[in-house]
Amino acid sequence: MKNFSIALLAGLVSLTLATLSPRAAFGAEPPPQRTLLVFGDSLSAAYGIEEADGWVNLLAEKLATENPDYTVANASVSGETSTGGLARLPAALEEFQPAIVILELGGNDGLRGLPLRMLKDNLTAMIEMCLAAHAEVLLVGIQIPPNYGPRYTEPFYALFGEIAEDMKLAFVPFLIDGIPQQPDLMQEDGIHPKAEAQFMILDNVWPVLTPMLRTNSD
Repeated sequence: MKNFSIALLAGLVSLTLATLSPRAAFGAEPPPQRTLLVFGDSLSAAYGIEEADGWVNLLAEKLATENPDYTVANASVSGETSTGGLARLPAALEEFQPAIVILELGGNDGLRGLPLRMLKDNLTAMIEMCLAAHAEVLLVGIQIPPNYGPRYTEPFYALFGEIAEDMKLAFVPFLIDGIPQQPDLMQEDGIHPKAEAQFMILDNVWPVLTPMLRTNSD
C-alpha cells in the first residue's frame, strides 16, 4: 500500500509538471529585454517632424516585430555637441544600461567649426565609457555642407572612419546618405530630412546594426 501511494504521488507530480511550461515548472522568468540606446542630436531627435515619424521610432517598430528581445531608448537632444554628449552619457548609461549604443554626435561640432581634436577626444571618451559599461557601439558618421571648405569638411568626415577603424567599431559612414542629394526630401534649413526620408535613414543603419543584434543575443 505504501509503495502504491508513493507511485500515485509521483504520477501526480509528473502530470502537474507536464501541464506547465518549462519556465513555469521551474519558476524561471522570461529573459529581460535588452536596451538599444540611440544617443545623438537633432537628426535622431526627430527635429521638425513628429516624433513618431522619426527614424528612431521606425527602428523601434521594426525591432518590435523582427527582434522583440530589444527595446529602444532615445536619448538624443537637438543641438547637442560632443561636449554636451560627453557630460550626459554617464547618466544615460546608468539609467538605461544598454546592450548596444548607436552614437550619433558630431554634426553640431562641425557646424560650429569646433576643433577636430576636441571632437575626436570626446567621441573616443564616450566610446570608452560605453565599452566599460559592457555596451557595444555603432558609430555614426556625418558630413557637413561643403561651404565650410575642404580643409575642414574633409578631415571632419574622415575622423569618424578613423575612430571606427582604430577602435574596431561597427560604422555607418553617413547617417543621411542619399537624402541631401534630393532637395525635396530635406527641410527648409537644408540640414534635416523630412518625415518622408526617415525610412531611408533607417535603411542606412539597419544593415550595420543587424549583425550586432545577432551577436549580442548569443
